[in-house]
This record gives sequence, structure tokens and C-alpha cells, in this order.
Amino acid sequence: MESSLSIWEYTVILFMRPFLAIAFVLSLITLGWFLAWKLVLVHVPLVQEIFGLKKKPLRSKPQTGRLSKIYSTINAPISSST
Repeated sequence: MESSLSIWEYTVILFMRPFLAIAFVLSLITLGWFLAWKLVLVHVPLVQEIFGLKKKPLRSKPQTGRLSKIYSTINAPISSST
């Protein structure tokens, strides 16, 4: 029996098939991660906080206390009642 495989065919078997298999597996993992991200992970609050997707609204502090009342009266327009 004579082997009819050429050097090119051996190269394809030795290098290209494992490379294509690894590329196929990585593409499946990437596709799975992308689908999980779009369908589930984006809606998880912990993931949103880690990746900075959820912007916390800035809330102004309520004006309470003696000093805030003093400063608010300083910046208020002066009305002349005379």
C-alpha cells in the first residue's frame, strides 16, 4: 500500500485542523458570551456596577440646618419694602 498524501496535505492535517478547531471553539465561546451579555448580564445590577453601565443620578443635598439657611438668605435678592 502506498500513501498518497502529499506534504501539503500533511501540513493541513498537522497545523490547519487544530487551528481551525481552536478557532471554532473560541468563536462558540464568544458567541455564547455575547448572547448571555445581551440577554441576561446587562440587567444584573452587580454587573452594571462593575462595568460602569449604570450611572447613579446626582442628588442634591436638602437644605437643612442653620448654616444652609444663612447662606441661602445671603444669595437671595434683596427686596426693598420702602
